[in-house]
Amino acid sequence: MQCQDLHHFGQKLVRRRLLEPTEDSESPMAPLNPMKLVAFGVASTLGAGVYILVGEVAMFIAGPAIVISFLVAAVSSVLSGLCYAEFGTRVSWTGSAYLYSYISVGELWAFITAWNLILSYVVVTGSVARAWSIAFDSLIGNHIFQALEGTFSPYMPYYLAKYPDFVALSLVLLLTGVLVLGVRESVLVGKISTGINLLVLSFIILSGFIKGDLHNWKLTEQDYTLNTSESGDIYSLGPLGSGGFVPFDYDGILHGAALCFYSFVGFDDIVTKGEEAPNPHRSIPISIMSTVFICFLAYFGVSATLTLMVPYYQIQSDSPFPQAFLHVGWGPARYVVAVGILCFLLYRLQSSLFPVPQVIQEMAEDGLLFRGLARTHARTKTPIMATVSSGILAGIMALLFEFSNLVELMSIGHLLVYSLVAFFVLVLR
Repeated sequence: MQCQDLHHFGQKLVRRRLLEPTEDSESPMAPLNPMKLVAFGVASTLGAGVYILVGEVAMFIAGPAIVISFLVAAVSSVLSGLCYAEFGTRVSWTGSAYLYSYISVGELWAFITAWNLILSYVVVTGSVARAWSIAFDSLIGNHIFQALEGTFSPYMPYYLAKYPDFVALSLVLLLTGVLVLGVRESVLVGKISTGINLLVLSFIILSGFIKGDLHNWKLTEQDYTLNTSESGDIYSLGPLGSGGFVPFDYDGILHGAALCFYSFVGFDDIVTKGEEAPNPHRSIPISIMSTVFICFLAYFGVSATLTLMVPYYQIQSDSPFPQAFLHVGWGPARYVVAVGILCFLLYRLQSSLFPVPQVIQEMAEDGLLFRGLARTHARTKTPIMATVSSGILAGIMALLFEFSNLVELMSIGHLLVYSLVAFFVLVLR
């Protein structure tokens, strides 16, 4: 009897979800050519990492060699993307990695994948909210930091933030309320936001060519001494490294690549458009590789610009680009850049919070979470409980945790999802 129960339980863990194509999936409204898929992928991938993470990695971890860290992260993302593309094109329905894993390898793996997705999306939302708050605080003169500094005891755990970020919490809760009311992502707003982002990035890169100094990629101890005598004690900023292009050795490059992997998260959204692609077996892999390459060029350009404009040990990690323009004497330009960054991050915050309730609702409908989380509002058709619970969790993350720690946690979560997808491909083969 016990053997039968154990066998029955084991069958439940590996049972697969059976789906039939819906009428919408049989006749997609408008096919997406590779160009549109690439545009969609770039809009989904370029995010907070390009504006906030670059400064922290360049200053404390990799120095000017951050450009190589982005290259290593891009290669890893391409390999993960190809596995994701094969996995998505082998399953003939549009959906998330949770749905693909449920169809192909069974319930247990689907449960693990879904929880990784939920936690990763929640952490992404918290990190983007924290990045928006940091950029806003820098624009108004760091008054928020000065008012809340010292709120936490110095004996609190190291992974907590230096102060509770009520601005980030309020922003997440506000957008959660907007989603509860049934306001969906606007295609027009997305296009405008992406356009603003590309204009800001182009301006930053062009400014680097004009005001950059190649000497900042080969700094020596004499430069440290000169800057110390002119601008005060820079050793309070932390270890400076050994100078040159790779001041933190090759360990710094690899550590930086692990964090820069965060910047490429989002290319997997292309796979969800598989049914709308005329030839998904060809167009999806090409679109993923093109997306990662374009994003790498953007990240390479802005990181090279930042380290050429400012010596890496003088970068302001909380607000690198506005402070970089102030450093080179282009004070008014920093306000234009800061406003553009705020507009783009606000849209990215909404788009990162939007998929979480959908995954929670799917899990609840399949019986892998409480059924009440799948309940939708009669008028707006939104999963209220799933939206509110995910919004509260993301708000707590944004309130209490440091941006860099959120990035590390999110990178681990997405890396595990991509590793599972690669394993699922082997199973399908």
